[in-house]
Amino acid sequence: MEMAVVGSEDFVIGFSLAGVRKTYAVGPNKAEFEAKVEDVFNEGTVGILVVNDEDLKKVSPTLRFRMTESIEPVVISIGKVEEVDLRDKIKRAVGVDLWG
Repeated sequence: MEMAVVGSEDFVIGFSLAGVRKTYAVGPNKAEFEAKVEDVFNEGTVGILVVNDEDLKKVSPTLRFRMTESIEPVVISIGKVEEVDLRDKIKRAVGVDLWG
């Protein structure tokens, strides 16, 4: 499983420099972001999807629900404190509490 990042060019460039191979820069258009997220979901090789919290707020309610409840890939939004604890997301994805 790989990690993927979807967002603005400014958002994804740091991940690219850190060695993440699947970085997808999209424009400010909501439809373009949603289409790329759907592509990543359908790809099947991504275990973790990182997005900007502001982008997550802009997507349709259906896609937002799918992203926040997804187990594979686990979607992590960065930008503010998440509503769902990262530990709980990892526990759901892996099946055990790694810190317990």
